[in-house]
Amino acid sequence: MARRKKKEKRELAPDPIYKNTGVSKLINSLMRRGKKNIARKIVYGAFNIVKEKTKKEPVEIFEAAMRNTSPLLEVRPRRIGGATYQVPTPVIPERKNSLAMRWIINAAKSKKGKPMREKLAQELIDAANNTGSAVKKKEDTHRMAEANRAFAHFAW
Repeated sequence: MARRKKKEKRELAPDPIYKNTGVSKLINSLMRRGKKNIARKIVYGAFNIVKEKTKKEPVEIFEAAMRNTSPLLEVRPRRIGGATYQVPTPVIPERKNSLAMRWIINAAKSKKGKPMREKLAQELIDAANNTGSAVKKKEDTHRMAEANRAFAHFAW
């Protein structure tokens, strides 16, 4: 049976203010029901808060946050002889970024009682400082991979 051809990657346009494709990816990940303007307001509002609080360039903080939350290893279930093992596998670069972004957004969403831009700004600052829920999620993922290292020989 022949495999299907690979889906071609679409080039993402950089965002209008910071000219950064990572920022536009964050806007797209945050967007719900096609409301891109609302997502932009949240992200740019968060970046302004980050700039006020840290006195640094918000894109630098964002990139540091992404670096600190992107995982190197993850566990994938693999069925072998009736048993399902959690096999640690390296994470491909695109998935690293999307996981890091998803974890940062979900960590911000899970906080209560503040506007989303403030929660996102705080989570970005925490992630850049190697603290916060998103970094904890990455460490948990690494811990899972480390705990299941015995099954690494089952990797594809």
